[in-house]
Amino acid sequence: MLGRRNLVFVGLMGAGKSAIGRLVAQMLDIPFIDSDNEIEQVSRMTIPELFESYGEPEFRALESRVIRRLLRTGPRVLSTGGGAFMNEVTRASVLANGLSVWLKADLDVLWMRVCKRDTRPLLKTANPRQTLSDLLDQRYPVYGLADMTVQSRDVAKEIIAAETIAAIASLAGGQETVPTS
Repeated sequence: MLGRRNLVFVGLMGAGKSAIGRLVAQMLDIPFIDSDNEIEQVSRMTIPELFESYGEPEFRALESRVIRRLLRTGPRVLSTGGGAFMNEVTRASVLANGLSVWLKADLDVLWMRVCKRDTRPLLKTANPRQTLSDLLDQRYPVYGLADMTVQSRDVAKEIIAAETIAAIASLAGGQETVPTS
């Protein structure tokens, strides 16, 4: 179904892009790559260090270059950072060279997943839950441009991975969104 294209996961931090992406890659028997890990390898810095040293605009430029390079070969599953799809150039590359899956989650699910760790540069604010809510409001209309949407929720990740596979099959049959319960 993918041919030589990559399956690209987009969505907010905490949506499950890496966890679900790994499972889907196993199910499809293709490699998995996390763009954040690739960025850290290329830069020899962590994502928080990159944000601190160079700021978000420079980080996003590097992220865009790395993702465009990763999209040149496939098939594989690619998990992107939460802001990657917001970059117009990156988004155009993903839409032209991959099959994009938006893992959509509501605020409570996202917050439950991200509040346990202090490693999210964009959430280092006075009110991180409100910041996450603001990001949701800003980004969801753009994430909606993805080829398909799968609802990420508080269930076993194997269920979400299976629903992603079903969404790919549905898209091949002409549907864009997999219904979820």
